[in-house]
Amino acid sequence: MTITQLKYVLAVAENQNFTKAAEKTFVTQPTLSMQIQKLEDELDILIFDRSKKPIELTDIGSKIVTQARNIVNEANRIADIVDQQKGFIGGEFKLGVIPTVMPTLLPMFLRNFINRYPKVKLKIEELPTETIIERLEEGHLDAAIAATPLHLENIKERPLYYEPFVAYVPANHPLNSVEKITTADLDLNDMLLLEDGHCFRDGVVNLCKTNRNYSEETFSLESGSFETLVRLANEGLGMTLLPYLHTMDIKEEEKKFLHYFKEPAPAREVSLLYHKSELKMQIIEALRTTIAGVIKGAITFQNVEIISPLPQTQGAFKK
Repeated sequence: MTITQLKYVLAVAENQNFTKAAEKTFVTQPTLSMQIQKLEDELDILIFDRSKKPIELTDIGSKIVTQARNIVNEANRIADIVDQQKGFIGGEFKLGVIPTVMPTLLPMFLRNFINRYPKVKLKIEELPTETIIERLEEGHLDAAIAATPLHLENIKERPLYYEPFVAYVPANHPLNSVEKITTADLDLNDMLLLEDGHCFRDGVVNLCKTNRNYSEETFSLESGSFETLVRLANEGLGMTLLPYLHTMDIKEEEKKFLHYFKEPAPAREVSLLYHKSELKMQIIEALRTTIAGVIKGAITFQNVEIISPLPQTQGAFKK
């Protein structure tokens, strides 16, 4: 049994196809198939049910894949242990970022980070929270930036900043005349929301303490864009809530429609997430300090109330 064979098994399990797995691992399909066959012969079991389309794991195959993932991840961390001992800050680092943070936070710190740590090969993906958790658990991400708390046993959370919710209330809306609003003023049936799957949407729903009912006669919003929500609000279709950093890019003539909450203002906690067994701690600390350095001048709110990003009707992402 070799690490290479286990990597091939993981590639097939992930792609459910020998040809695609061979492409991903940069070997020929016959070579990959032969190595997996050798492993199955050595263990005297079948890892994959090749009669199914797409290929499926057998019961014992699922258990082997779980253990193989742990072994491969630990093998990959040998280099991380050496780097940590030497204090080296470099190498590939895979970072996941949720969509409602990516367009505002990334431009604030990325250039600064690249200039300070040129040896770090940063690979950034925009991903929903659920996918981020899966990839952190599986070792496919080194760290992530997402809304917290998530209360996951194997994931560490290091808060980066607290970002208040800000109401965008157009001129024709009843709340437009209210200087500072409260959560009691909010009506989810009048609230323009992001599509399902966004944790900010779940935070807004939690804040309003009710469920929105869409009728067949009204529109259905299928956009993950705050810009779309603002345009719809301007058309008189309701109000919306925005994360504070998104309000910094609002057009000058639209800023008069921004209404802040009375303190303690509802806010989301944005954190740096990583697996508890993660070893690339020098890069994680470098990320944290770089972000902290740029964010402290942009967000100065202190008296806030953290709103959960977890869907109320689910156990969230508990493992």
